[in-house]
Amino acid sequence: MKIEGFYFITDAYLSYAGNLSDVRSALEADVKIVQYRQKHASGFQMYKEALKLRKICKDIVFLINDRVDIALAVDADGVHLGQDDLPLKIARKLLGKGKIIGISVHNLKQAKQAERLGADYISVGPIFPTRTKPNGEKPVGLELIREIKKQVALPLVAIGGINIFNAKAVIASGADSICAISSVVTKKDVRKQIERFQALFKRRRYGIR
Repeated sequence: MKIEGFYFITDAYLSYAGNLSDVRSALEADVKIVQYRQKHASGFQMYKEALKLRKICKDIVFLINDRVDIALAVDADGVHLGQDDLPLKIARKLLGKGKIIGISVHNLKQAKQAERLGADYISVGPIFPTRTKPNGEKPVGLELIREIKKQVALPLVAIGGINIFNAKAVIASGADSICAISSVVTKKDVRKQIERFQALFKRRRYGIR
């Protein structure tokens, strides 16, 4: 699986305009992968919103955070799982070989295990302190990105505390993709904010510093 550029994750709690509007803006900014994350809704509410997002994201990769059941119900392209979610082996059995499974990791050991168990990509973080998960893991820093890239072949998405001012350093450390939730969905012009991040990847692709 190839992942490059901005990785979009919804956040209805932080969003200025709402998930549907945010995702449409993300697609306009040429985002190729969207993860639907909703921590404050019932399963039925998630299902209804995920159905709408699935239709919007019919031509790109659409993933569901945590909920394998919702992913199956709306025929999403796969799921993204945390360390405390359903084990990858079980998720793969339920979803089948054709679906994508991403795993959140916070150290090299977890990254190697995700690769060994058959994950399609890993999300590494939080790179910096983040307000989207104030009680979560401690920041891992840029060095972990470099360390993992040397020893793990999976695509790496960097997440956590990333903004337009530190994103260049994150990309230079080897991240294939980045996610910056607060820096994007809290703004009026989501497309414009994402395009600023996308420009950094274009500069790397063409060797422009």
